[in-house]
Amino acid sequence: MYIPAHFATDDATTRELLAKHGAADLITLTADGLLATLLPFVYEPAASEQGALYGHVARNNDQWRKPALGESLVIVRGPDAYVSPSWYAAKAEHGRVVPTWNYVTAHVYGQLVVHDDPHWVEDIVRRLTAKHEAARLTSPGQPPAWSVDDAPRAFIEGQLRAIVGLELQITRIEAKAKLSQNRPLSDVAGVVAGLTARGDDRNAAAVRHANEERVHQAQAR
Repeated sequence: MYIPAHFATDDATTRELLAKHGAADLITLTADGLLATLLPFVYEPAASEQGALYGHVARNNDQWRKPALGESLVIVRGPDAYVSPSWYAAKAEHGRVVPTWNYVTAHVYGQLVVHDDPHWVEDIVRRLTAKHEAARLTSPGQPPAWSVDDAPRAFIEGQLRAIVGLELQITRIEAKAKLSQNRPLSDVAGVVAGLTARGDDRNAAAVRHANEERVHQAQAR
């Protein structure tokens, strides 16, 4: 991945993205070509020096059956948004502006290990459920958290037999946060205002956070 210095993420930002992302694309190169599946993953930083991603896939999905040739890739995405040049102060100053796209992403490489073990898979299902139920409950008016134990045990066991566990043993991570850090602060303010007016508070907050240090330095001068 092409990562200019001003878009490189620090370790804390990368870990937060891996811990809080929703679903990600698992891509493997097999003897039959490329295969890809969108899957939720749990990030476990303590699994090894680089950590691991845990998830599961449908038993009927061929991707787990076909051995990966070399490293596998998981593409993790954070917030992303179209940025209109109309939001830039520079548009009124000189007009030399064009549209762009802001985004946060990580390319996570590693060795893919299959776990066809219902006990291992159940643990991952419980961890995934706890993660996303907790995130859901941050919104007001939500019903109580759902637990795996809320469903009949025989039903859960049947569901577990229909999926297979996956572990990406991470070997390297390339992460990037392109959030208007290359624009003058007057343009950054316009991007935040434009995203907020559009109701895109998540992306507005990401741009604001990525440029906080620049703002503080400018205020201190």
